Amino acid sequence: MASVQIDGIRKNYGPTAVLRGVSLSIADGEFLTLLGPSGCGKSTLLRILAGLDVQDAGSISISERAVDGLRPKLRDVAMVFQSYALYPHMTVASNMALPLRMRRLSAMQRLPVLGRLMPGRARISAEIEAEVTRTAGLLGIGHLLERKPGQLSGGQRQRVAVGRAMVRHPAVFLMDEPLSNLDAKLRVQMRAGIKELHQRIGATFVYVTHDQAEAMTLSDRVAVMLDGELLQVAPPQDIYADPDDRRVAEFIGSPRINILDGVVRERGLIDVAGSTLPIEADALSGVPLTLGVRPEAFQLAEHRGPDTLTGSVRLIEHMGSDLFVHLDLPGIDHPLIARLLAERAPPIAPGQTLHLGVRADRVLLFTRDGRRLRREAGQGPGSVAPLREIA
Repeated sequence: MASVQIDGIRKNYGPTAVLRGVSLSIADGEFLTLLGPSGCGKSTLLRILAGLDVQDAGSISISERAVDGLRPKLRDVAMVFQSYALYPHMTVASNMALPLRMRRLSAMQRLPVLGRLMPGRARISAEIEAEVTRTAGLLGIGHLLERKPGQLSGGQRQRVAVGRAMVRHPAVFLMDEPLSNLDAKLRVQMRAGIKELHQRIGATFVYVTHDQAEAMTLSDRVAVMLDGELLQVAPPQDIYADPDDRRVAEFIGSPRINILDGVVRERGLIDVAGSTLPIEADALSGVPLTLGVRPEAFQLAEHRGPDTLTGSVRLIEHMGSDLFVHLDLPGIDHPLIARLLAERAPPIAPGQTLHLGVRADRVLLFTRDGRRLRREAGQGPGSVAPLREIA
């Protein structure tokens, strides 16, 4: 296992800043995911960590050893690529054995004919074969060792790529969108396989993805990136329920969080979409705020009240156990999405008027520039830190 320390990494491609002073600490044995949209810099950061690219500024240490300037093979990391990068003319066993052959056999020992006569070749080759067989068994591909990549499914090829990294026993596993080429069913299966692998071997994993489902299910912590910056690094449940920034709240969650503009009426009351919601905000009257409300924070109300949101049903998505109901609200230029339990919801039809109560303790408050306003200790549900500095 190994810890990773990333300090102030900057990278530009011409005038474009790809990484803007990224700093991050990764603990021994941790599974950390770099999550963000395409072009946010996450794959560039991974390549710099692997030694495949060079930063313009900043430093990287692995197990408290500076690796800046070291070639990739000297950093004791293994990288699994999106494209698998398997040699099509070689068997599964040969693909997995290749990094061990390159490390343990001399140039003379690797020669196809003369190498067999070199001292130590047979012993080292037997050790490599045993390691490949053991690793293949852990990944459930022992029966595929004599096949070639073209004879394998996408999920099997991905396991071979992971196995090729595993046989080296690297200090750090780096995975760059490894599941993006698989169909939905295989992605779910491989997510479970990667999670079990991490739990079994306890190595340090740094995983790159734009898929929030992968990040939330696999990770000990998630690092959310946007435009070359780290917005928040936290466990998945905190990223979802307690985001630092409106951009994090909007990126995480499916369906996405509802963003509503509101204005403080008085302490404990916020005007939004033609209603007045009982949400604690210790701010001067008239202070504008942005409310973030997850779809599951709504509940149906029988009647319209001053503390309910009322809208017309635009669209209904039937998702089995859930209903995603899209509503048009007065003064809101985009539909609100409520997530309701299908078995408890009454019949709902497009054009129908619905009244929704809002769980005040689930409402996130942001300033208009996207900064999160957090609750103070000792305040009630839905309350936040005083806002007088932004009044």
